[in-house]
Amino acid sequence: MSFGKNPYVAKAQAAELLAERARDEASRSRAHREAAHEWERAADREKPGKRHDEYLAAAERHRTLAEGVAETATEERFFEAPEPDPQSLN
Repeated sequence: MSFGKNPYVAKAQAAELLAERARDEASRSRAHREAAHEWERAADREKPGKRHDEYLAAAERHRTLAEGVAETATEERFFEAPEPDPQSLN
């Protein structure tokens, strides 16, 4: 690591890659939340300005993605479950 670089940017980008490569919804949601957390940490290390605002926007975007993934998974689990066959219950 060199001096003057924000180490949290690389961590946030790595979390973004994990979110893209995640195989299931829960992992994807966790990775988006981790990316949002790391982008916030990166923003905290920057002075107010363009980069700070970009990092906060990225954090918000990933939080929104994480919530969307979580809502989709919840909806699928509760609303798209097949109804049981009445004859199989006997």
